[in-house]
Amino acid sequence: MRSETEGSASENGVRAKVRFDFKGVSRRGRFLLGSKPTDKVAEDAREQHVALFRNVPVQGIRIEDIDMSGQIYTVYDESANAEVAFAPVEVTLWADNLEDIIRFVSREEFRRIEVLAPPSLLLSRIDIERLIFKVHEEMKHVREWVERKYVR
Repeated sequence: MRSETEGSASENGVRAKVRFDFKGVSRRGRFLLGSKPTDKVAEDAREQHVALFRNVPVQGIRIEDIDMSGQIYTVYDESANAEVAFAPVEVTLWADNLEDIIRFVSREEFRRIEVLAPPSLLLSRIDIERLIFKVHEEMKHVREWVERKYVR
């Protein structure tokens, strides 16, 4: 992968801003104890994942900034027949290459990505083949995860 900036090409990484929305569903409390509100569950999930982003390194990804200032929002989920809250997080990162970003954004919580740098990319045939193979591998992992979670 080569990035082009005003006519000169160089080997660089990719800087991007990625948004994740972490889901929170209220569960009934045990016995007489009350349950947590959905927005509190979503906020707890967001804090857990942000702690993982900060403390657990991901190969090929360098976290630059984590913005948790987004408002928690609630929607009605017809399939669950309940209110569901989402807590947004924006992560600014540097990735060594596009393949590393694919693994990072193939999460259920992923919502959008904005590529900040470089302004353009030049991919060779080999780079495109690697990228497509990586997308296939991640789709296979997601499919296996969904089967384990919902089929069994």
